[in-house]
Amino acid sequence: MKVKTILVSQPEPKIENSPYFDLIEKQKVKIDFRPFIHVEGVSGKDVRSQKVDLTKFSAIILTSRNSVDHYFRIAEELRFKVPDTMKYFCLSEAVAYYLQKYVVYRKRKIYVGKRTFSELAPLIKKYKNEKFLLPTSDKLKPEVPIVLNELKVDWKEATFYKTVISDLSDLADVYYDILVFFSPSGIESLFENFPNFKQNDTRIAVFGNTTVKAATEQGLRVDIQAPTPETPSMTMALEKYIKEVNNKK
Repeated sequence: MKVKTILVSQPEPKIENSPYFDLIEKQKVKIDFRPFIHVEGVSGKDVRSQKVDLTKFSAIILTSRNSVDHYFRIAEELRFKVPDTMKYFCLSEAVAYYLQKYVVYRKRKIYVGKRTFSELAPLIKKYKNEKFLLPTSDKLKPEVPIVLNELKVDWKEATFYKTVISDLSDLADVYYDILVFFSPSGIESLFENFPNFKQNDTRIAVFGNTTVKAATEQGLRVDIQAPTPETPSMTMALEKYIKEVNNKK
């Protein structure tokens, strides 16, 4: 069956040169974007109840833009002036760059990993005498505490924001040829919103092994998967699949 419509379970990209827009243009498909999950901040009172005193930490581990936003939001709510001496350990360049929204970049101690948490670990290990705070969501990747415990550093995890399932009831009667998922939470949201969802001819595209696992556990047939050596990004995987099925005679 040919592909004409795709629903991506994420917000619409804000950059003009997003590969999704190229895909729309080149393959003549309609792509809609709709977050299946969203993030909600917890209150300063909730953070305090986790026995977190912001003044006790000399370093912050930031794994996402959300962790940056919510750390500074809580600091403001609790009237904590983040000291200039604070060290920031950022998972990737994108997270470090985003930090500029809150601090003067060149005047701060910022350490940047490549992409994965294990790649950030050697930088954290160099500063093992610091007290590290990990502001995170209620759905932390299991590898993170394992890596930090192996480093034997003084660290504390605290939930600063939560992943919440979005209301998708307006999509009940809308059909798409492909649904695209990037996390187990997205799969969870699909079945929370539509408990009787039947896949039928809908193709399911997933990114990452944990998302594949969540999809198959729910009885879904995974038709498109990324990353692979051939298709390292979701847009590449989608384009390859669309070309295959749309060019069939």
